Amino acid sequence: MLALSTSCRYFLYGNPTDMRFGINSLSGLVRNELGSDPMNGDVFIFIGKRSNQVRLLQWDRDGFALYIKKLEQGTFERPRLNGNAISSVQLTLLLQGIRLESVRYRKRYDPLKRR
Repeated sequence: MLALSTSCRYFLYGNPTDMRFGINSLSGLVRNELGSDPMNGDVFIFIGKRSNQVRLLQWDRDGFALYIKKLEQGTFERPRLNGNAISSVQLTLLLQGIRLESVRYRKRYDPLKRR
């Protein structure tokens, strides 16, 4: 079962994806286009050409898990990112249909940005 958490890394494939692709084709995109190992436990996100479908691919200890969300109405936002990493919060907002550009985060402590 997929649980979105900050302990996992999420990567968005930037190009529109053919939603007929299954596990083997999507893992091939991860290996050949993103240059990552699809079996490392990270979650890889693919948005369809019409932006009404999202597929999440993750290696789950003993096999691949493929999660699909297809909208009956509307589209998913294709976020503008530096690179292809996306946070669990951004993925949650994307799946809920919230515009990522309109979200404003309040200041929080970040141990990585210590002075």
